[in-house]
Amino acid sequence: MFLVYFCSIFVGYADLSPSQIVQVWMGHGNWQNTYIITQIRMPRAACAAVVGAGLAVAGMAMQALFKNPLASPSVLGISSGAAFGANLAIAFGIGAIFGFYSVSVMAFVCCFITLLVVFAIATTRFGTPMILLLLAGTAVGSFFGGMTSFLQFLVDDADVLESMVYWAMGSFSQCDWMDFKISLAIVGVGVATILLKSKELNLITLGDEQAKALGVNIPRTRLIILIADALIVGGCVSISGTIGFVGLIIPHIFRTLVGPNHKFLGAICVLAGALFLMTMDIVARNLMYTEVPIGVLTSLLGAPFFVYIMRKKKNEIW
Repeated sequence: MFLVYFCSIFVGYADLSPSQIVQVWMGHGNWQNTYIITQIRMPRAACAAVVGAGLAVAGMAMQALFKNPLASPSVLGISSGAAFGANLAIAFGIGAIFGFYSVSVMAFVCCFITLLVVFAIATTRFGTPMILLLLAGTAVGSFFGGMTSFLQFLVDDADVLESMVYWAMGSFSQCDWMDFKISLAIVGVGVATILLKSKELNLITLGDEQAKALGVNIPRTRLIILIADALIVGGCVSISGTIGFVGLIIPHIFRTLVGPNHKFLGAICVLAGALFLMTMDIVARNLMYTEVPIGVLTSLLGAPFFVYIMRKKKNEIW
């Protein structure tokens, strides 16, 4: 992971030689090279690592909660809600009080609003069944997806529309050290919460009855994990836009390597998710003459690889 991080610092649009990069690290580089290395490439790679780790752990948790290998961090529609909030800020300046971080703040706020709406729809006097949560999440996610498209339809400014579409595809091009610090704090809390609940996740995957018999407070555990998942998704989407497939493919692949014990699987997902998304970011910057949105790239490269793994390991994935 650290090797890939350093490799990402050596590649980019600016043609910098290894000796120039070393000079910057030694404190002898000119201001332009220093800015490119320390304020663009390094925070960008760090943000990719945080987002990759967060999405991988969030996907692992959702698959365990729903006992469904197709579950992902977007299963409750919170990614769509976050995207809608970000597009509100881009298109109409809502949240302008937060200045440069208005898009990130609106994405994060709408992420939690979406989670509250999903819970309000799915909760009955008998509790909050997981199947109702899944159906409510699908409906709410589709609604916010439609609202996002409607916002894009309303925008007349071509530059604003381009920003909305490009942001929805996912990118780390605007990330700086402040984005990294904020996302690390938010995503870190969510990831730590899920990892601390690894024992409960192991028991829940055995079935609700067995987990309850072994002392797990299932409603409270589910609520805590769902809130942690919303924290992760909100923190990730707020700085990078919508990036799919990471939370689906990484837990699957490494479940075949380390088994279903979430104590170990969670730690591996942190490292593997960070490694995967940093690698994809390097490819996105260097694949064509212009930067390819990383969300597009993860889908194009991830889907065939996932199908290959599924066919080769179809008896071992879940």
